[in-house]
Amino acid sequence: MLTFSRATPTARQLVSTKLTSAVWLAALLVCTALSAAAQCAGPGAPVTTQTKCLTAIAIPGNPIRSFDISWVDPDRGLYFLSDRSNSGVDIISTATNKFIGRAGGFVGIVLAGGAVNNNLSGPDGVVSRGKCLYAGDGDSTLKVFDISNPTKPVLVNTISTGGGTRLDEMALTADGEFLLAVNNAEDPPFATLFAVDGDEDCGFVTKVAKITVDPSVIPPENGLSIEQPAWDESIQRFIVSVPIIANNTTDPPGCNFNTNKPPVTCSGAILVIDPKNLENPITDDFVPLVHCGPNGATIGPHGNDMEGCTPNNQPGDLETTIINTKTFKYVDVGNLTGSDEVWFDEGSGRYYTGSSAMPGGAVLGVVDGETNFLIEAIPQSSASHSVAADRRRHKVFVPQVAPKSVVGAGGDVTTVGQQICGTTNGCIAVYTVPRTEDKDEEETDHRDARE
Repeated sequence: MLTFSRATPTARQLVSTKLTSAVWLAALLVCTALSAAAQCAGPGAPVTTQTKCLTAIAIPGNPIRSFDISWVDPDRGLYFLSDRSNSGVDIISTATNKFIGRAGGFVGIVLAGGAVNNNLSGPDGVVSRGKCLYAGDGDSTLKVFDISNPTKPVLVNTISTGGGTRLDEMALTADGEFLLAVNNAEDPPFATLFAVDGDEDCGFVTKVAKITVDPSVIPPENGLSIEQPAWDESIQRFIVSVPIIANNTTDPPGCNFNTNKPPVTCSGAILVIDPKNLENPITDDFVPLVHCGPNGATIGPHGNDMEGCTPNNQPGDLETTIINTKTFKYVDVGNLTGSDEVWFDEGSGRYYTGSSAMPGGAVLGVVDGETNFLIEAIPQSSASHSVAADRRRHKVFVPQVAPKSVVGAGGDVTTVGQQICGTTNGCIAVYTVPRTEDKDEEETDHRDARE
């Protein structure tokens, strides 16, 4: 039995010290628990949606200020993010939701007037196949990595496309024989077709053709661009988003296509490219879109192509367009716009959109791939324009920028990202999604599935 009346001053001090330490330890444990519980909180983690916030992946290094395209290889269980803030492509295990490596050596963030200059920063576009990772950099180069061991990527080739600005979005054919990558910020913009041999040698990459567009469609010195390509296996062609074209026939005569003298009133188009017809790779004329200035593109079911329309290209865009690549008939998805990257997930049968320019705030859009109806829109950090999904593990990955108070211009001007991440460093939000059918999926250990 303790009798404090008989304790000496030294004893009292010792007891007090032990009690104080215990109190601080308990407080620390409580704070740690609260910090962990704070992930997936707030408007970005609603409890009523079908798409549920599962966790947030911390990224080592600098707080996330600027990122670009993301990509998932479901066969190897890997997610890739072009992380300009850390001058590399982050590699995440989609099985464990853990950061496992980074392909480095990119130019990183280039500032202009205190803001991020997207046209010169890198990495930008990114795709992978098997053990090969391809990424565009801000200096107009394609960088190729061998990721046989994704924890230690090895740079095996660097090829210039001959421009002075970033090499941006890209896409591979399903057989891995051709890679199409675009220099969207050049004036006039152009695309480069590469022959690749990812099955044997990641370093074997050869420039096959430089693809330009008729100046009557994309006139120089008007700030026009070409954006995301996607491979459509059903027609054996690349489908490429074009934000704005001159004199779009779906718009009133005399529509304005000069981005240097806004507002722009001309809509965009899609471009169809045949990689095996080098004499005339642009196999069809531009297919004009109706009041849609797109950035992202992804191929969904039945040969349908979702175009990520955005008012950043054509003010007033309020919808997202889904167009069939065989008939060119289209439908509009209402109450969803402002998308940059868009992604179709075979595992859930749904489209997911990085709608950072949605009026009222950035959202993760979810669209039914069969009905083409909007299912839900989930708030995100103000610059969340990138999205990719793992069809095997039924997860969607959405990068979140750190708050503006931490990283400056380009940072989140809301508290949505901070509540999702549970920190002020930014993160990658992981959402679980419904699956089209319940069946066991074998988890891989990130080795090449063909090895």
